[in-house]
Amino acid sequence: MKDLQQYTGVIDSELTKIGLPNSPVRLYDPLRYFLQIGGKRIRPILTLLSAELFGASSEKALPQALCIEVFHNFTLIHDDIMDQSPLRRNQQTVHEKWNRDVAILSGDVLMIKAYQLLGDIEAKLLPPVFDLFNNTAIEVCEGQQMDMDFEERSDVSIDEYIEMIRLKTSVLLGCALEIGAIVAEASDKNRKEIYTFGQHIGIAFQIQDDILDLYADPDQFGKQVGGDVIANKKTILHLTAIKHATKEQLEVMKQLQNAQDLVFKVDRTRRLFNQLEVRSICEARMQEHYGIAMASLAKINIDESKKEALIGLAAFLMNREV
Repeated sequence: MKDLQQYTGVIDSELTKIGLPNSPVRLYDPLRYFLQIGGKRIRPILTLLSAELFGASSEKALPQALCIEVFHNFTLIHDDIMDQSPLRRNQQTVHEKWNRDVAILSGDVLMIKAYQLLGDIEAKLLPPVFDLFNNTAIEVCEGQQMDMDFEERSDVSIDEYIEMIRLKTSVLLGCALEIGAIVAEASDKNRKEIYTFGQHIGIAFQIQDDILDLYADPDQFGKQVGGDVIANKKTILHLTAIKHATKEQLEVMKQLQNAQDLVFKVDRTRRLFNQLEVRSICEARMQEHYGIAMASLAKINIDESKKEALIGLAAFLMNREV
């Protein structure tokens, strides 16, 4: 069993070998740049760990793991365009370093490359893998659209938000794990349980991401702290604050949405959220989904020692600082 750093090294190394041509330079250089500026590689590691959990070698699932990571990076490039984000992983985003059109086209190539990698699998396993991946890709797009729609609505509920992050973020973690299970030819029951594990870890992961966006150490975070506040995103922190705020506090939140001093906007929002204990409420919701995930993992009838890597990775995700 490799440690997580070794898995990350394998993914980083293999991403340099996925067959990106040298020309046109302005199409492929942005992809090399973006794939090499880091990232936690959580999703492909989940695919490899799942394959090993159910008795296959990680090497057997490597093309599909790379597919998941390449697809994830495609979504990040396009998300950064839509969010007008200047930084990703503490580096310039593709549309900032080159331009918007280059970023769109480069992202499109990554999507196609993901399908090339996905298809490198035994013929009998291709239909379930393709069905799962296709459904997941559509759901991710649905989640992104919901996220954008929320920007124009003032009546978003916490339940709607959870559904949005389930689609935008967590289904891909579930997909990553279930693909590993398919490669290992796991039972339908175990495929369902490992997907559920991934889905709820994904929801907890995104809630943690929302918390870190406002509360992380700026020197470690890798992107702009308070970016969600600046963009007036209706995160679970924002929606929780609305639910618990007084009329006076709601008026302050409304005024802050139009604040021009961004440092003041972020700091004042953080102070208001602290008064409302927003962080602890959201952390409790995060722990709820973490508990559901771990219960699903426990239902998989495999020696507990074989689950240690997934348990450790889940704990890491819940306790991370970036």
